[in-house]
Amino acid sequence: MGVLSGYRVLDCSIAMAGPFAAQRMGDLGADVIKVEPVTGEWQRHTAAGGARGNRINVSFLSLNRNKRSLAVDLKRPEGRQILLDLVKTADVFLQNYRPGVAERLGVDYGTLSAINPRLVYVSMSGYGEDGPYRDRPGQDLILQGMSGAMLSAGREGEPPTPAGQFLVDAVTAYTAFEAALAALLHRERTGEGQRVDVNMLDAITTLQMQELSVFTIAGKPQTRSAEPHAHVYIRAPYGAFATSDGYIIVAFPPLRKLGEVIGEPSFLTMNDETDGWTRRDEIFAKTREKLKERSSADWLKLFAEADIWAGPVYGYAELVDDPQIRHNGTFVEYDHPTEGRVKMPGFPFRMSKTPARVYRGAPVVGEDTRQILREIGYDEARIDSLLAETVVAEERP
Repeated sequence: MGVLSGYRVLDCSIAMAGPFAAQRMGDLGADVIKVEPVTGEWQRHTAAGGARGNRINVSFLSLNRNKRSLAVDLKRPEGRQILLDLVKTADVFLQNYRPGVAERLGVDYGTLSAINPRLVYVSMSGYGEDGPYRDRPGQDLILQGMSGAMLSAGREGEPPTPAGQFLVDAVTAYTAFEAALAALLHRERTGEGQRVDVNMLDAITTLQMQELSVFTIAGKPQTRSAEPHAHVYIRAPYGAFATSDGYIIVAFPPLRKLGEVIGEPSFLTMNDETDGWTRRDEIFAKTREKLKERSSADWLKLFAEADIWAGPVYGYAELVDDPQIRHNGTFVEYDHPTEGRVKMPGFPFRMSKTPARVYRGAPVVGEDTRQILREIGYDEARIDSLLAETVVAEERP
């Protein structure tokens, strides 16, 4: 069993950051109950990349493995009571409702902690629980723009450069996962639960520990170059460069050594820590022109022999087939009852005694409603009545 076996997590979140955080707890063995509307969580109906499945779209499938589904109408008194009964059995409650919604539903921290003082209550938001941006939409790209990170790469005068993944959502998910585990550790030591607040703005800001410290402590401004340098606080050359048949990454090599390998004599007398900054555009441009002369494989071989940091630029097809990825077992495959054989990213760390694993695939809407209600003492007649009145819902895979 996983290291979190025996803990129950109530996942009342939607979209990516909350469900991803809860899934990580499920991967480690927690009993994660996804509490969703009787029509299903929003993400079930919004297919990222247009990727739809048989009964579960890929977006939902990717964020909700190792969970059971309880489909319940929390706007009705009977539905709210079900959740309150379930809270008595829970260790973690996770929600990312819009500000004020938890209070209107009667599932705020004050209410739930009175029912279960040992509860770890994780509240996720875009900008914080209060303050001037409290009601703004917490969307990934909007937060990327606000974070300052978009102006740490790319060319001067060109548009800001977004990340190629849902970066803020993912970082926020891991922040919530980390915070929940820390709060559980505190509870194991003291017996008391607590409220944990996580917001996307703080998560993406604190991720930039080095970059922002360079700005706030050393006073170094973000100065983008005329060339498409990959990071304003790293000396040249640093970025993706075209070769005769593709692209490779070159990461701040010693200039003299680089000059010897690529045949650029002007680099031989340059100083890494002065010229690498003051002549950044010149160094980038000269490196770019030289690297066009050979193939990616040729350059990577030469750089490896010279102990110069370099690597390939992959698309997803190359990443999935990479020998180290295959060796690590980075992706997991399993048979899903409605979607067939699925393959997706697995687990970011390994534990020798309590490894993460796939216990179950993402559920259909309310797949586990009946089972969960039985566990908190509801008899079959009452469950049948709640189903008939659509206070709860149940689907079979």
